[in-house]
Amino acid sequence: MTKAKQTLKRPRDGCIRLVPLGGLGEIGKNMMVIESHDDLVLIDSGLMFPQEEMPGIDLVLPDYSYVLRNADRLRGIVLTHGHEDHIGSLPYLLREVKAPVYGSKLTLGLLKPKLEEMRIAADLREINERSRVRLGLFTFEFIPQIHSIPDGMALAIETPHGMIVHTGDFKFDQTPLAGQRVRYDRLTALGKKGVLLLLSDSTNANEPGFTP
Repeated sequence: MTKAKQTLKRPRDGCIRLVPLGGLGEIGKNMMVIESHDDLVLIDSGLMFPQEEMPGIDLVLPDYSYVLRNADRLRGIVLTHGHEDHIGSLPYLLREVKAPVYGSKLTLGLLKPKLEEMRIAADLREINERSRVRLGLFTFEFIPQIHSIPDGMALAIETPHGMIVHTGDFKFDQTPLAGQRVRYDRLTALGKKGVLLLLSDSTNANEPGFTP
């Protein structure tokens, strides 16, 4: 998202707006804002590794100036899993804003050394599938997902207008590694109850067949 497009006014009272700051239509820089008039929550804060045409560049960060301009409304940062394209830019962001960070045990475990290396003190709050976190108008439920890294979570977000489901990164695995599982029953129940908006991982979704 360009800076020109980030000159957004606050949503009107009663409205909910989602602003993708990275990761939409690209691999990396995953960062999504969900906001109401007074409340803003950030989902993930990733980076992208440079391409061949980017000599001298070590990391590519999303443009999170929109978050900085609305830092007074930032109620929290919610992480879906611990891959760099979902947590890698967080130490840089937390140098400029203060907000509690919610993530699973492994996700926070991967994040902590990055924060310590940059000498950043952060309010890290561990969640699991039994957690429910209220952040302004939004209530977050955490649903285990299967991915190429353990301890990933989908997010069921209760809003005044209905349920938003953010899948995080996932794969359908009928024979997962020990300790990994996905709550298909909970996802099914949400679908039957009614979902206002589904935000889904789509990497390789157009490729036929199965991954190894």
